[in-house]
Amino acid sequence: MEQSNILKFQEESRGEKQKRLFLLMLGGAFIGFVNGFFGAGGGMLAVPVLCFIAKLPEKLAHATAISVILPLSIVSSVVYIKNGALDLNIFPPVLIGTLIGGILGAALLIKLNNKILASIFYIAMFAAGLRLIF
Repeated sequence: MEQSNILKFQEESRGEKQKRLFLLMLGGAFIGFVNGFFGAGGGMLAVPVLCFIAKLPEKLAHATAISVILPLSIVSSVVYIKNGALDLNIFPPVLIGTLIGGILGAALLIKLNNKILASIFYIAMFAAGLRLIF
């Protein structure tokens, strides 16, 4: 967390901290539900939660979202595997592709400034929303 965000959180009153922590837990529960129910999408929701509730800067919110989604995805995967909802024929090539894409995306994230990153992210979310509507 950037130093200024740590200081802001430390300076908040106990009530403000409790409210923020409650909102983060509520947002986390919603993110977990969406990711488990749809099999994806939790990370896209985590970024705005981390930006607006946790007050994290864009890059830190994206990196934190990925870190939060990893254990969530593992738990969801175990549930899916236990219920026979995993196609073992397509899993390996998709896994390899996502690992390569994840490495490339993380490397690019580090190089972009927060304003460009935010613009790309919110344009992608808007486009996804339009796709769902139409």
